[in-house]
Amino acid sequence: MLNRRRITVALVALIVLVLGGWLIKDVFTGAEPSSPSPPSSTGQAVPGSESGLAVEPLSDLPAEARTTWELIENGGPFPYPGKDGSVFGNREKLLPQKASGYYREYTVPSRGSADRGPRRLVTGDSAELYYTADHYESFVVVDPQR
Repeated sequence: MLNRRRITVALVALIVLVLGGWLIKDVFTGAEPSSPSPPSSTGQAVPGSESGLAVEPLSDLPAEARTTWELIENGGPFPYPGKDGSVFGNREKLLPQKASGYYREYTVPSRGSADRGPRRLVTGDSAELYYTADHYESFVVVDPQR
């Protein structure tokens, strides 16, 4: 009987510890205070800058990125109509996690490439703009106002 009571007390204690740890985990693993988002030329935070990714002015990206951005802004026509504007799945999980269909990808042509090349602009439903030069291995947030 004493053995059964010890096991019961141990299980209850274990459950209390697990639940207590689960309830206070945010105290120890909560988000670090973030630095303010860099302002765009309009003084507003650049959409997507809260992701923690570096922010690059559109003017610092290859000239083809600006051309692709202008096509996005004007609704096309795109050089790869079956691919440009398609859903970007974020399988690499480098961008903030959002529901399927939140992100769209567009080709930034690469000179001398026989196919679409590795460069893309990815847009988010909340006006975010991201650029990858290495086929989703890394991203930067793009400030299209600069």
